Amino acid sequence: MQITSFYPVLMVDDVATAARFYREELGFEVVFEADWYVSLRDHDGGGELAILDRAHETIPEGFRETVRGLLLNVEVPDAASEHARLVGEQGLPERLPLRDEAFGQRHFIIEAPGGVLIDVIEPIEPSPEFASAYA
Repeated sequence: MQITSFYPVLMVDDVATAARFYREELGFEVVFEADWYVSLRDHDGGGELAILDRAHETIPEGFRETVRGLLLNVEVPDAASEHARLVGEQGLPERLPLRDEAFGQRHFIIEAPGGVLIDVIEPIEPSPEFASAYA
């Protein structure tokens, strides 16, 4: 298989609200927009994401449930400043407070519209016990 692109498609109840969140809070740009589907790309072109109305006819019956168990990682240069902006200023629902992890991350988790968890990560130096796990 030759893959030319790979990106998540989030099935949500409110496409407009979810797309607005990813545009306004995470800086994605619209590539395609309809009332039932929005294709997004980050401003550097390195990440893509799509938002789809979970009730749309192209979704097979039995698979139109609300998003559950999905965590999207977003790497940033400064997790603390993003935490201050997203949680402090914007008041987004924080699901894991800002903290440093021995495995090499400073991060926090917020909840986006549609129940998707966003893990905002700043890579940091891992502890010696985890350093050897990195390739």
